[in-house]
Amino acid sequence: MGFSRKRNGRDGKPRYTAYYWDVRGQEKSAGTFGSKKDADAAWRKAEVEIAAGKVGDRRRGRQTFQRYVEQEWFPNHVIEASTRQAYTYLLDRYIVPYFGPMRMAEILPLHVRQWVLKMQADEAKPPTIKACKVVINAIFTTALNDQVTALHPGKGVKTPAVAVKPLTIITPEQFDKVYAALDHPTMRLLAETDIETGLRWGELTEARVKDLDLARPEGVLVVSRVVVELNPRFHPDGKRFLVKDYPKDKEHRKVRLARHLTDKLRDHVAAGGLGPDDLLFRYPEPVEPRRKVPEVLPDPETLGMTDPNAKGRQYRHGTPSGYGAGSCRCRHCKDSMAAYRALRRASGKDQPRKPRRVDADADGHISRDWFRRNVWQKALEASGLGVKVTPHAHASWLVAGGADLVVVKERLGHGSITTTERYLHTFPDAQDAAITALDQIRRPRPGAA
Repeated sequence: MGFSRKRNGRDGKPRYTAYYWDVRGQEKSAGTFGSKKDADAAWRKAEVEIAAGKVGDRRRGRQTFQRYVEQEWFPNHVIEASTRQAYTYLLDRYIVPYFGPMRMAEILPLHVRQWVLKMQADEAKPPTIKACKVVINAIFTTALNDQVTALHPGKGVKTPAVAVKPLTIITPEQFDKVYAALDHPTMRLLAETDIETGLRWGELTEARVKDLDLARPEGVLVVSRVVVELNPRFHPDGKRFLVKDYPKDKEHRKVRLARHLTDKLRDHVAAGGLGPDDLLFRYPEPVEPRRKVPEVLPDPETLGMTDPNAKGRQYRHGTPSGYGAGSCRCRHCKDSMAAYRALRRASGKDQPRKPRRVDADADGHISRDWFRRNVWQKALEASGLGVKVTPHAHASWLVAGGADLVVVKERLGHGSITTTERYLHTFPDAQDAAITALDQIRRPRPGAA
């Protein structure tokens, strides 16, 4: 049991220090106060907090959901940095605002079902509700094992069904068109390596020269690491990219390379003078400086009016109003807004912002989002395909070519053969045999009535 100890302060007035014993039996201070009443309240509160952390103590279930998650579950839960980032967003946005004030022992399956209905009423997407339910289940599984709660309120509670959409896989003919539209040699080789090895993005952008065995005509790439992109506050060192010393399934694997790809990678390493620890594919340095605002802007009176905005109003092109209120993004409106901001900064009204570099803290790693927006989507538009496809077609191409599923599974590092089976019917002509069989059975036979 805690106690309060009296002492005299520097001003000669009595002071009271509250003491209690922690779970290890060590004496701790809960603070110093001007009255014994306040000191006694402090050590009693500290004892209640300790009791809430003792296994088997019924008072543990009286703590709120928010306190348990923030002070016990999350800090002591071993998860990947990227998973912690995703969980934090779901907790802060959808889960804690609802369950936070509730006591752990009082949360029932009824409350979880009510939360699901509220999420639906708030028009949350089924995948979001399902992801939140995974977090809730993880929290209460740990709480049940630690004897914080006597039941698991998430068990048996269903979430809205998530429709599994068919995969849209790029065909070899489509890829050839996109490949021809890629204007940067490094990005072209990256896309070809991706399509011919099936590496995940984090594995591909973390591949280094030392992972390549190019001594033989058909080279080998060892997949032993992966890089993930994080918000800096979830990175141990406050950076954007975190390298993990194991792939997604925590198993190293070797991927055989075709001869033509081996030759291209060998030439790429030699031409770039890359060392063993260098990345195979680095974020390319910009070859052209950022466009500068012209010294003389055209007269807005000669440029016409913008399209009507949501309120039906129009503004002149080449003016800050056309950019802001008119939401016009033509070159004239952009230049006018840039000139306006430059004038404000020159007069000391605004602070200039440092130019942002994609690879400033990335050590050369290529951002998935940057590649999608600045390389792949532009190549899709230039190729004229008119459809959205991804370059991840390796598994589908192998399966369509007759490769054994087990071999495809091992090559891609899938944890289960079920994952590989998803690619069985992704090719456009995968069901041609079924259509031919149906046509044969329905075709009228000669002499039939």
